[in-house]
Amino acid sequence: MASQQDIEKGSTHSLTEQLIEKDSSSLDENGGGSLVMVFVCAFFAICGSFEIGSNIGYSSPTQSAIMEELKMSSSEFSVFGSILNIGAIIGAITSGGAADLLGRKGAMWMSSAISIAGWLIVYLSMGSLPLDFGRLLTGYGIGVISYVVPVYIAEITPTNLRGTLLLVHQISLGTGILVTYVVGAFVTWRTLALTGMIPCVIMIMGLYFIPESPRWLALVGCQNEFESAIRKLRGANTDTSKEVAEIKDSLLILQNFPKATVMDLLDKRNMRLLIIGVGLMLFQQLSGYNGIVFYASQIFTSAGVPPTAGSILYACLQIIVLAFGAILVDKAGRRPLLLVSAFGMLLGSLLTAASFFMKEHKLASEFGPLLAIIGIMVDMGSFCLGLGGIPWIMMSEIFPIQLKGIAGSIVTLTSWGCSWVISYCFNFLMNWSSYGTFSVFATFCGMAIVFVYKLVPETKGRTLEEIQAILNSQGMVV
Repeated sequence: MASQQDIEKGSTHSLTEQLIEKDSSSLDENGGGSLVMVFVCAFFAICGSFEIGSNIGYSSPTQSAIMEELKMSSSEFSVFGSILNIGAIIGAITSGGAADLLGRKGAMWMSSAISIAGWLIVYLSMGSLPLDFGRLLTGYGIGVISYVVPVYIAEITPTNLRGTLLLVHQISLGTGILVTYVVGAFVTWRTLALTGMIPCVIMIMGLYFIPESPRWLALVGCQNEFESAIRKLRGANTDTSKEVAEIKDSLLILQNFPKATVMDLLDKRNMRLLIIGVGLMLFQQLSGYNGIVFYASQIFTSAGVPPTAGSILYACLQIIVLAFGAILVDKAGRRPLLLVSAFGMLLGSLLTAASFFMKEHKLASEFGPLLAIIGIMVDMGSFCLGLGGIPWIMMSEIFPIQLKGIAGSIVTLTSWGCSWVISYCFNFLMNWSSYGTFSVFATFCGMAIVFVYKLVPETKGRTLEEIQAILNSQGMVV
């Protein structure tokens, strides 16, 4: 372990070398121990991901029933649908602070409890005002969850499984959307609100049995609990001394720096990390995915496909592609999947733009709807392969732990804020020019390819401490 004297002299070179110069056996961080507890922890954590999907999918199957029963206008229901993003933005702003102050488990518990309260208010609502307030609360809950779940999974998972389990977070989100669409076709909107509480209840129950993030425990000085959590995660008979020493060495360096503030993000190295995290989230949203989801039912209708069947179809496609991506992410790496994803979305957007152009100019109009469906499916599938989940993986990996709360909040805020902007502006853009809108999305996808190629580092197969050591020593050449 690095000595206090070495650190006081500013000499961290030996630690950096120790963290970088590892043989290939270090990729299996659990040292042959049991992974059962890691999978159990991940299961309860991704119940929060399922909850995000339940919220996103709720408004689609319930729109007509809610508007009829509560006598709501289209504009009032639009407020109900979009206020989820407002709540998520507020949640994103406070997510990093909550996770640092309450711990990763504490933040998950808080967000689940708030989401349950929100669903109950939605269930009991007799007018638009309480309905919107309940939706705002569930939005706040998922804003916190969307940050803390990837961070918790990244901090407990062995290196060789980190990417896979973090994409399972996105798979669970997609499954939540699919289940909500299917269940919503058979139950009332009030009953569907009650089912939205189920993943929150499961998560709260599970939090009593799973350990806290060892890295957070070490950060706040709970040394006994830190080592106990490591043993619980890796197995009682597993030699965890190497992992414990690495985490302690990394945090020992951090303890000699002043408490992190927003101003620390202006440091040249930290600013570049922030640009990567924020940039990935910007391109995730500016690629137009949320707008496409918003407009998909109308495209399916124009193609003669029932909207409900179409919605279930693309929800199923998301899960299949996400599962495929989960298999590849720790083998192919983050950068290749991001590049393939951005290129696929570029192609999908161009196909969709071409279909609208043909329709508007009455060119081979019989092929327009088919081309639109192909474009939408290519776009959605490509999004799920990389830009959908990998930005969240990168967010949980690239920031040093003392900045993770501040930087993570900004990155999460960027995602939800851009999501709201795209959802709000999409109809205006389509009224301006349907094929022009998708041409704009294609342009952003092209820019994403350049951004990933030039700036985004590869983090596959490295511990969080190794990633930080390499970023420090090689100035972003990973």
